[in-house]
Formats: sequence, C-alpha cells, structure tokens
Amino acid sequence: MSLGFATSLRFLGHATFLFETPAGKRIMLDPFLTDNPQCPEAYRTDPGPLDAMLITHLHSDHVGDAVRLLQSNPECHALGVIEVAGWLSSHGVTNLEGANIDGEVPVCGAKVSFVQAVHTSSFTEPDGTLVSGGDPVGFVIEFSDGLVVYAAGDTGVFGDMALIRELYAPHLALLPIGGYYTMGPRQAAHAMRLLGYPHVLPFHYGTFPTLTGTPAAMKELVPAEYAGRIHVVAPGELLGDATGG
Repeated sequence: MSLGFATSLRFLGHATFLFETPAGKRIMLDPFLTDNPQCPEAYRTDPGPLDAMLITHLHSDHVGDAVRLLQSNPECHALGVIEVAGWLSSHGVTNLEGANIDGEVPVCGAKVSFVQAVHTSSFTEPDGTLVSGGDPVGFVIEFSDGLVVYAAGDTGVFGDMALIRELYAPHLALLPIGGYYTMGPRQAAHAMRLLGYPHVLPFHYGTFPTLTGTPAAMKELVPAEYAGRIHVVAPGELLGDATGG
C-alpha cells in the first residue's frame, strides 16, 4: 500500500523506524538494532548514514544503539526530552536538542512536535546506575511533502489522543500493540478511534514472549470499514510493502 507521499518509511523491527525525506535526509526513530531479534542483519551493525535521530524514552529497547550510531555519525542531529539529551551528552554526544511536551523543532526540512506518552523512562548503565529519562514522549512529524506521522512511542491509550487528531490530523499512526508494557490490541483499537481512524502501522509486538498482541486481533476490534487501514510491515521492508495481515 502507499499513502501517496514521497517520504519513505522502513520498519527495522520492534520499535525502530527509518524515514527518508523527499530531500534524501534519513531520520531514525528509537535505535535498537544490535540486540533486536527482529532487526534484519543488513541493518544491525550499519544502517547507513543518519541525518537525525528521534528518541522517545530511555528504555534500552529504544536507545540500545543510540550512542554508538551518534558517535559514528557526528553530524546527526539527536532529539529527545531534556533528560534524554543530558544522558546522551554524558556519553560524549554533542549535536543535541532537548525539548519538552508541545515543543516544535525543525529537523531535516520536517517539523517535529513533542507530544504526551503514558509510560516510564529510565536506563541502567553497565555499572548498575539507574538514570532517569524524564517523561516519555511521542512525536508528530510533519514532512515537507505534507505527510503527517504520529509516532506514539511506548504508551498506553489516553484521552488526549483526540487532541493529537484535532491539532495535527495524522495520516499515519505508529502504535504499539503488544500489551504488557504498552497498549494491547483492545487499547490500540480505541486509540485509532480517538485519532480519527488514520492508517496504522503496529509495532512493539512479537519481539519477546510477553508481547502477545497481534495486528489480526486489533483488526477484529475496529469497525470493518477501517480494518484495512491497519498495515503489517515485515522488519526490513518499506511501508509500501505492507500487507493486510
């Protein structure tokens, strides 16, 4: 399927996505490659040059490769909340921007808005030190070709998703559906309604045994006329390769 925009979106498994803008800029969301059992081998070590990186929160399955990739791409512009930026800075990363909820930051010709997420955020350093990541966030990314993507990050459903619909009218929502740590299919189906039934690319399911939610289960919980807007993209594939599974 295609949403009819020039921006491309590649799913790298679990919660990691790679956007390419119409100008050829590459933006990675939540880099978790090396220890990601869903990540294709071709991207696990070297996903190629990056122009920007967006980080929703500090859990290791979202930032596992952030420092490594930013150190090897020193011109890459990294965005997160202030505490995430501080953590990256403590690891020698310099090209940073730390904003907060409702902050809007221009990145690679796109506009990135920080929005609420209902989750937690922390990182355990190798020496056992627990680092607070501040509040988790989602992002609304408005690309130069008009595509609007709501990247929810790890979250439970919350009523103010309706505000995201009213303020941004996303064409595509990236929603976690695995359950246990995030929304499951029932809550994600409700989130889709609050968002005005955009196209949805589910993520954060099937990676580990506890993440039992499936796209098929979510499709059964939305009105039949919208079930076809829930798209399954295999790790390594582009959104245009999506199936209706």
